[in-house]
This record gives sequence, C-alpha cells and structure tokens, in this order.
Amino acid sequence: MTDLFTLNGRNAIVTGGAQGIGEAIVLALRDAGARVFICDVNPDTGRAAAERHGVEFVAGDVTDPDSVEAAFEHVVDAGGSVDVAVNNAGIVHNHPSEELDPADWRRVMAVNLDGVFYCCRAAGKRMLAQGSGSIINTGSMSGHIANHPQPQSAYNTAKAGVIHLTKSLAGEWSGRGVRVNSISPGYVGTDMTKRGLSNEEWRRVWLDDTPMGRVAEPREIAPAVLFLASDASSYCTGTDLVVDGGYTVW
Repeated sequence: MTDLFTLNGRNAIVTGGAQGIGEAIVLALRDAGARVFICDVNPDTGRAAAERHGVEFVAGDVTDPDSVEAAFEHVVDAGGSVDVAVNNAGIVHNHPSEELDPADWRRVMAVNLDGVFYCCRAAGKRMLAQGSGSIINTGSMSGHIANHPQPQSAYNTAKAGVIHLTKSLAGEWSGRGVRVNSISPGYVGTDMTKRGLSNEEWRRVWLDDTPMGRVAEPREIAPAVLFLASDASSYCTGTDLVVDGGYTVW
C-alpha cells in the first residue's frame, strides 16, 4: 500500500515553492522520490530554496503565459516529462471592497486565478500529449466561505474560481489520463498568515472559529498534495480536499 504514495521517476514542478506551504510541498514530493523543480518569480529566493533542499530551480512568473510556458518546457527538456504540477503561487490584499483599487483587484486575480489557469494549460498540454499526469491547484477554504473580520473579496473570489476551474478541467481531461484536483487549506502558519495573526482582533476570531483552535503548520498541508499527486488518489479527479482544522463545518 505504501508504494502507492511513491513518486519515483516522476518530475514535479511547484510554483511558489520557495516558502510557506509551497516549500513544505517541495519537501514532501522530494522525499517521495520525485525530481522537483521550484518555480518562483524571485530567482534569488527560488535558487536559495532549491539549493537548501537539493532540488532544482526554474524561473517563472505565473502572470505571464510566455514565462509559464518556458518554465514547463524547461522541466520537460530536463526530465523528459512533467508528471506532477502543483500550482501554488498566491497573494492576498486585505482592503475594504468599497475602497479597493482596481489595480489591486487585478493583481490578486492575475496571480491567484489567471496564473493557475496558465499553469494548468501549460501542464495540461504536455500531460495530454504523454497520456498521464496529476495537477494540483491550491485553492482555499476562502473559496467556500467569506472570511471575517478581515476584508478580502478579491482573494475569496479568486480562490472560488480556482476550485471551479479545477472541476472544469477535470471534466475535460479525465478521459485522457490527466487528473486535476485542488486543496483548500485553512489558516496556516505562513508569513502571510502570521501578519494577520499580529492583529489581535483577527487572531481571536480566526482561532475561535477554528474547531481545532489553532493554525496549521505548512507540513500538515503537504501530505494532502502528496496524496493527490500519487497513485494513491488514482480515482480522484475534480476533488477539492479541504484541510482547515474544521473551520468550514460551522
């Protein structure tokens, strides 16, 4: 049974893999036997993380479809295939919607939704050609609920889009060997979340509304991705796996 979770001989790319949840995912895929490529817009951060973890780096800006295509082509050129694509890069703006600058709205959409589509398209073309592959998109519990007390309508909307994009692509590609799933984390102790936790009002509400009463560690999210990347989930496509400490049950 444990062999179902191995990724020996497979090539994986993780966008936003230099820190936070993405970095934990890189480690999980690496330890399962995959050849892992960190794709990050910041070459200094990305290369440092790749060197630290004994994996490879490829530059890529998920908001630029040409850059995305080049990054995925690099993986194929280096490894012969792209077998696992984890589309994880994301940002957030917490600003009242009635005052939200259109440029900030567009930036969140460009990274969190457009970028996921560009990466899915780049991965999908190559996986369809080879007849196999697993795509995992990072959604969020924010795609299911509207967080409070912080305002983040752009983030919530983008993540809801990611979840439905995942289902749409799963339906298109499932008959041709390509599985597309998503994960929806709750609050995780990344730098982005820690900034929010520094606001005492937000911290109190976030923890009180989470049945488990705490935020997750990034390493607690990574196994969900490993499951969806591996043959252990061979009958899963179009699935959104919620890992939120129970937040969405209330």
